Amino acid sequence: MSFWEKLLNAIGNTAGNALSAVVEAIRTVFEGDPETRRKVAFSVAIIALSAKMAKADGIVSEKEVEAFREIFEFPEDQAKNVARLYNLARQDVAGYEAYAERLSTLCVTCAANCTVLEDVLDGLFHIAKADGLIHEKELNFLRHIGEIFEMSETRFEQIAARHVSSGRDPYKVLGVSPSDDFPTIRRRYHGLVSEHHPDRLISRGVPKEFHVIANERMAALNAAYAAIEKERRAA
Repeated sequence: MSFWEKLLNAIGNTAGNALSAVVEAIRTVFEGDPETRRKVAFSVAIIALSAKMAKADGIVSEKEVEAFREIFEFPEDQAKNVARLYNLARQDVAGYEAYAERLSTLCVTCAANCTVLEDVLDGLFHIAKADGLIHEKELNFLRHIGEIFEMSETRFEQIAARHVSSGRDPYKVLGVSPSDDFPTIRRRYHGLVSEHHPDRLISRGVPKEFHVIANERMAALNAAYAAIEKERRAA
Protein backbone atom coordinates (compact mmCIF):
# COMPACT_ATOMS: atom_id res chain seq x y z
CA MET A 1 0.00 0.00 0.00
CA SER A 2 1.39 3.42 -0.98
CA PHE A 3 1.68 6.21 1.57
CA TRP A 4 -1.07 8.05 -0.34
CA GLU A 5 -3.42 5.12 0.22
CA LYS A 6 -2.46 4.85 3.89
CA LEU A 7 -3.12 8.56 4.37
CA LEU A 8 -6.47 8.60 2.58
CA ASN A 9 -7.68 5.45 4.33
CA ALA A 10 -6.97 7.16 7.65
CA ILE A 11 -8.81 10.30 6.59
CA GLY A 12 -12.02 8.56 5.57
CA ASN A 13 -14.59 9.86 3.13
CA THR A 14 -15.70 13.10 4.75
CA ALA A 15 -14.54 16.45 3.36
CA GLY A 16 -15.97 18.62 6.12
CA ASN A 17 -13.13 18.00 8.56
CA ALA A 18 -10.46 17.22 5.97
CA LEU A 19 -7.86 19.57 7.41
CA SER A 20 -7.87 18.18 10.94
CA ALA A 21 -8.14 14.63 9.62
CA VAL A 22 -5.19 15.02 7.26
CA VAL A 23 -2.90 16.56 9.87
CA GLU A 24 -3.84 13.99 12.49
CA ALA A 25 -3.33 11.14 10.00
CA ILE A 26 0.16 12.39 9.17
CA ARG A 27 1.00 12.57 12.88
CA THR A 28 -0.27 9.09 13.71
CA VAL A 29 -0.03 6.87 10.61
CA PHE A 30 3.65 7.70 10.04
CA GLU A 31 4.63 8.21 13.68
CA GLY A 32 7.23 5.42 13.60
CA ASP A 33 8.69 6.50 10.27
CA PRO A 34 9.97 10.09 10.57
CA GLU A 35 11.51 10.13 7.09
CA THR A 36 8.23 9.19 5.39
CA ARG A 37 6.35 11.53 7.71
CA ARG A 38 8.48 14.47 6.59
CA LYS A 39 7.99 13.56 2.94
CA VAL A 40 4.22 13.16 3.35
CA ALA A 41 3.91 16.40 5.33
CA PHE A 42 5.80 18.31 2.65
CA SER A 43 3.79 16.75 -0.17
CA VAL A 44 0.47 17.42 1.53
CA ALA A 45 1.45 21.03 2.18
CA ILE A 46 2.14 21.59 -1.52
CA ILE A 47 -1.01 19.75 -2.66
CA ALA A 48 -3.37 21.39 -0.17
CA LEU A 49 -2.04 24.93 -0.47
CA SER A 50 -1.83 24.79 -4.27
CA ALA A 51 -5.48 23.70 -4.26
CA LYS A 52 -6.33 26.64 -2.02
CA MET A 53 -4.29 29.00 -4.20
CA ALA A 54 -6.16 27.83 -7.30
CA LYS A 55 -9.44 28.45 -5.50
CA ALA A 56 -8.34 31.93 -4.40
CA ASP A 57 -7.28 32.83 -7.94
CA GLY A 58 -10.43 31.32 -9.41
CA ILE A 59 -8.66 29.77 -12.40
CA VAL A 60 -6.79 26.48 -12.77
CA SER A 61 -4.89 26.49 -16.05
CA GLU A 62 -3.45 23.47 -17.85
CA LYS A 63 0.03 24.92 -17.35
CA GLU A 64 -0.53 25.07 -13.60
CA VAL A 65 -1.54 21.42 -13.65
CA GLU A 66 1.62 20.62 -15.64
CA ALA A 67 3.71 22.56 -13.11
CA PHE A 68 2.09 20.57 -10.34
CA ARG A 69 3.02 17.33 -12.10
CA GLU A 70 6.62 18.54 -12.47
CA ILE A 71 6.85 18.62 -8.69
CA PHE A 72 5.02 15.35 -8.15
CA GLU A 73 5.85 12.72 -10.73
CA PHE A 74 3.61 10.28 -8.92
CA PRO A 75 2.82 6.90 -10.53
CA GLU A 76 -0.25 6.88 -12.76
CA ASP A 77 -1.91 4.35 -10.49
CA GLN A 78 -1.75 6.94 -7.67
CA ALA A 79 -3.23 9.80 -9.70
CA LYS A 80 -6.73 9.23 -8.32
CA ASN A 81 -5.46 9.30 -4.72
CA VAL A 82 -3.56 12.54 -5.25
CA ALA A 83 -6.56 14.06 -7.04
CA ARG A 84 -8.81 13.04 -4.15
CA LEU A 85 -6.55 14.81 -1.65
CA TYR A 86 -6.41 17.90 -3.89
CA ASN A 87 -10.20 17.99 -4.15
CA LEU A 88 -10.61 17.49 -0.40
CA ALA A 89 -8.51 20.61 0.16
CA ARG A 90 -10.52 22.60 -2.38
CA GLN A 91 -13.85 21.51 -0.86
CA ASP A 92 -12.88 21.87 2.78
CA VAL A 93 -14.65 24.68 4.61
CA ALA A 94 -11.38 25.74 6.26
CA GLY A 95 -9.64 28.70 4.65
CA TYR A 96 -6.05 28.60 3.42
CA GLU A 97 -4.89 30.43 6.57
CA ALA A 98 -6.00 27.48 8.68
CA TYR A 99 -4.28 25.06 6.31
CA ALA A 100 -1.02 27.01 6.43
CA GLU A 101 -1.12 27.29 10.22
CA ARG A 102 -1.82 23.62 10.80
CA LEU A 103 0.59 22.35 8.17
CA SER A 104 3.37 24.56 9.53
CA THR A 105 3.04 22.79 12.90
CA LEU A 106 4.16 19.55 11.23
CA CYS A 107 7.59 21.12 10.85
CA VAL A 108 8.49 20.66 14.51
CA THR A 109 12.21 21.46 14.23
CA CYS A 110 11.90 24.87 12.57
CA ALA A 111 11.59 28.41 13.85
CA ALA A 112 11.33 31.65 11.86
CA ASN A 113 12.54 31.49 8.24
CA CYS A 114 12.24 27.68 8.23
CA THR A 115 14.01 26.15 5.23
CA VAL A 116 11.38 23.41 4.81
CA LEU A 117 8.58 25.98 4.70
CA GLU A 118 10.70 27.99 2.26
CA ASP A 119 10.74 24.89 0.06
CA VAL A 120 6.92 24.83 0.22
CA LEU A 121 6.75 28.48 -0.82
CA ASP A 122 9.14 27.83 -3.71
CA GLY A 123 6.87 25.05 -4.93
CA LEU A 124 3.81 27.30 -4.74
CA PHE A 125 5.63 30.06 -6.62
CA HIS A 126 6.58 27.55 -9.31
CA ILE A 127 2.93 26.64 -9.81
CA ALA A 128 1.70 30.24 -9.64
CA LYS A 129 4.04 31.45 -12.41
CA ALA A 130 3.35 28.50 -14.72
CA ASP A 131 0.96 30.54 -16.89
CA GLY A 132 3.63 33.18 -17.54
CA LEU A 133 3.12 35.57 -14.66
CA ILE A 134 2.20 35.70 -11.00
CA HIS A 135 -1.17 37.41 -10.63
CA GLU A 136 -1.80 39.94 -7.88
CA LYS A 137 -4.21 37.63 -6.04
CA GLU A 138 -1.64 34.84 -6.16
CA LEU A 139 1.12 37.12 -4.86
CA ASN A 140 -1.10 38.32 -2.00
CA PHE A 141 -1.92 34.68 -1.23
CA LEU A 142 1.77 33.74 -1.19
CA ARG A 143 2.73 36.78 0.88
CA HIS A 144 0.15 35.88 3.51
CA ILE A 145 1.36 32.27 3.53
CA GLY A 146 4.87 33.63 4.16
CA GLU A 147 3.59 35.65 7.11
CA ILE A 148 1.86 32.59 8.58
CA PHE A 149 5.11 30.64 8.10
CA GLU A 150 6.88 33.43 10.05
CA MET A 151 9.02 34.39 7.09
CA SER A 152 10.65 37.79 7.45
CA GLU A 153 9.75 40.35 4.80
CA THR A 154 13.35 40.27 3.58
CA ARG A 155 13.33 36.49 3.24
CA PHE A 156 10.00 36.51 1.42
CA GLU A 157 11.23 39.16 -1.04
CA GLN A 158 14.32 37.04 -1.63
CA ILE A 159 12.17 33.99 -2.46
CA ALA A 160 9.85 36.04 -4.68
CA ALA A 161 12.78 37.60 -6.54
CA ARG A 162 13.95 34.15 -7.67
CA HIS A 163 10.70 33.68 -9.56
CA VAL A 164 10.59 36.98 -11.46
CA SER A 165 11.05 36.23 -15.15
CA SER A 166 12.29 39.69 -16.17
CA GLY A 167 13.98 42.54 -14.38
CA ARG A 168 15.24 40.22 -11.66
CA ASP A 169 17.19 42.05 -8.94
CA PRO A 170 20.31 39.95 -8.24
CA TYR A 171 20.83 41.60 -4.86
CA LYS A 172 17.33 40.62 -3.71
CA VAL A 173 17.85 37.07 -4.95
CA LEU A 174 20.90 36.68 -2.71
CA GLY A 175 19.41 38.70 0.14
CA VAL A 176 22.26 41.24 0.14
CA SER A 177 22.52 44.99 -0.31
CA PRO A 178 24.27 46.92 -3.14
CA SER A 179 26.25 48.62 -0.37
CA ASP A 180 27.76 45.29 0.80
CA ASP A 181 31.35 44.62 -0.22
CA PHE A 182 32.02 41.75 -2.62
CA PRO A 183 33.59 39.36 -0.05
CA THR A 184 30.39 39.66 2.01
CA ILE A 185 28.27 38.92 -1.06
CA ARG A 186 30.48 35.96 -1.98
CA ARG A 187 30.14 34.46 1.52
CA ARG A 188 26.39 34.90 1.35
CA TYR A 189 26.24 33.21 -2.05
CA HIS A 190 28.31 30.20 -0.93
CA GLY A 191 26.14 29.91 2.18
CA LEU A 192 22.97 29.80 0.08
CA VAL A 193 24.46 27.23 -2.31
CA SER A 194 25.33 25.00 0.65
CA GLU A 195 21.91 25.50 2.27
CA HIS A 196 20.02 24.56 -0.88
CA HIS A 197 22.24 21.69 -2.07
CA PRO A 198 20.13 18.66 -3.15
CA ASP A 199 21.60 16.55 -0.34
CA ARG A 200 20.31 19.10 2.18
CA LEU A 201 16.84 18.93 0.64
CA ILE A 202 16.78 15.15 0.95
CA SER A 203 17.85 15.33 4.61
CA ARG A 204 14.96 17.66 5.45
CA GLY A 205 12.38 15.39 3.84
CA VAL A 206 11.87 17.04 0.47
CA PRO A 207 10.76 14.45 -2.14
CA LYS A 208 13.24 13.75 -4.92
CA GLU A 209 10.73 15.05 -7.46
CA PHE A 210 11.17 18.51 -5.98
CA HIS A 211 14.66 18.67 -7.44
CA VAL A 212 13.07 20.33 -10.48
CA ILE A 213 12.49 23.32 -8.21
CA ALA A 214 15.86 22.92 -6.54
CA ASN A 215 17.64 23.14 -9.89
CA GLU A 216 15.60 26.21 -10.79
CA ARG A 217 16.53 27.81 -7.47
CA MET A 218 20.23 27.06 -7.92
CA ALA A 219 20.14 28.53 -11.44
CA ALA A 220 18.65 31.75 -10.04
CA LEU A 221 21.33 31.95 -7.32
CA ASN A 222 24.14 31.31 -9.81
CA ALA A 223 22.79 33.88 -12.27
CA ALA A 224 22.43 36.50 -9.54
CA TYR A 225 25.98 35.97 -8.30
CA ALA A 226 27.37 36.07 -11.84
CA ALA A 227 25.50 39.33 -12.55
CA ILE A 228 26.85 41.00 -9.42
CA GLU A 229 30.38 39.73 -10.06
CA LYS A 230 30.27 41.10 -13.62
CA GLU A 231 28.95 44.44 -12.38
CA ARG A 232 31.67 44.76 -9.70
CA ARG A 233 34.44 43.90 -12.16
CA ALA A 234 33.20 46.51 -14.61
CA ALA A 235 33.03 49.21 -11.92
